[in-house]
Amino acid sequence: MTAIAIKMYTQEEYLELERAAEYKSEYYRGEIFAMAGAGLNHTQIKENLSVEVGAFLKGKQCRGLSGDMRVHIPENTLYTYPDYLIVCGKPELLDGRKDTLLNPSVIVEILSPSTEGYDQGKKFHFYQGLKSLVEYVLIDSQEIGARVYRKGSEGIWFLSSESYDIEGSIEIGHIGLTLKMVDIYAQTEDLG
Repeated sequence: MTAIAIKMYTQEEYLELERAAEYKSEYYRGEIFAMAGAGLNHTQIKENLSVEVGAFLKGKQCRGLSGDMRVHIPENTLYTYPDYLIVCGKPELLDGRKDTLLNPSVIVEILSPSTEGYDQGKKFHFYQGLKSLVEYVLIDSQEIGARVYRKGSEGIWFLSSESYDIEGSIEIGHIGLTLKMVDIYAQTEDLG
């Protein structure tokens, strides 16, 4: 048996390739990982968030950005594309370009069968390397369910809000927004 060599890339090589690519990839410790496409419910939930959060933040110091904004965590080398994020105050961008954010305040990941384990585990751990991050929101795309984790004053993360009922809501406390589950899941299909 022969071992298959994995090509390793520098962060600079990744950014050069990524900025020219027709599809999105993540980067972690020298390896590049192609991102899978999203299903109908996943995409609909992201659009619903854009509408609800965007309208709420209009004219305020925070703004919502959907899945095309790359985020970099220098502490662990991760470059990734959250499904949705909120940045408050002045955006801090990598290397003068306007395509890699360093200071998101809130990150939202929409759970799909292929990503839910990673999003709830290792990726959440990676995100905790962002000093600016104060809330992490997980929304299920297969059934009604959402959780909000908040960073406490001691830097300890805790579950601050959750709902598994279409009549319920979750609270994104950092921006003072209560999101109704019925609005998050509007026009989704076949939820378990």
